[in-house]
Amino acid sequence: MATRMKGWRIGLALLGGLLLGDAVMLAMRGVMHFGVALPGVLGLGALALAARWDTVARWRRAHPPVAWLWRAGWAVLIVWLVSVAIFFRFLSQGAYVPGGPQAAGPAPAAILVLGSGSPNCEVSPTLKSRLDVGLALARQQPTAAVVVSGGRDFSGLDCTEAGLMADYLVGQGLPAQRILREDRSTSTEENMRFSRAVLEAHGIGPDAPLVMVTSDFHLLRAVRIARKAGFGAVSGVASPTPLYVRYNAWLREYFAYISGWALREF
Repeated sequence: MATRMKGWRIGLALLGGLLLGDAVMLAMRGVMHFGVALPGVLGLGALALAARWDTVARWRRAHPPVAWLWRAGWAVLIVWLVSVAIFFRFLSQGAYVPGGPQAAGPAPAAILVLGSGSPNCEVSPTLKSRLDVGLALARQQPTAAVVVSGGRDFSGLDCTEAGLMADYLVGQGLPAQRILREDRSTSTEENMRFSRAVLEAHGIGPDAPLVMVTSDFHLLRAVRIARKAGFGAVSGVASPTPLYVRYNAWLREYFAYISGWALREF
């Protein structure tokens, strides 16, 4: 029994260190969202439990109701982890059917590139991946307008994501007159709603063929939200997510998908 308890304690300490280290590494790179914060909190909890394992064990033995809650809590955690694993498998197997730089179907009237956050007013690797796919599409579809969608983040810095995206595309040789900026949105639902208004202001209606570019993990939800926003002929093209942030992004998307369903965003 003592050996098994020691094994649990060591395992918790290793897991806690791994989760906390992951959160700290990404935070130092300027990446901070729920998919980063939650592993950090879980890591701290695991380290604290490993450090006080014997004290907690004595307390459980002295309070039978607490022991029952302890077992129930572990059961809930295991069920949650299984649900996360199923969702991750769902994403990894390509339920969203990611595309390459060439979108199928009729020539699009517009290409919509969604923002992904721009810490320190810089184009992040995830955003760069989306922009590179959008740029390849724009070169293949020279008559399509290119909408860049993203407002100010919560850092308080004086920049908009749409502005950063437009500057990047112009720097890569895309003519500035092809780019339409939607610079107010702070969520996927606002991306769609505000981008629709921008497109309509330039004579492109919601039933015109639209290709949307976003990250592989985000595409399924984004397409559904776009259809709910009234885009009748939307298709999606996925950009790859950098490996170092992939699973944190998937975890964030797990909660975003649940939230979007609960709020009836799609």
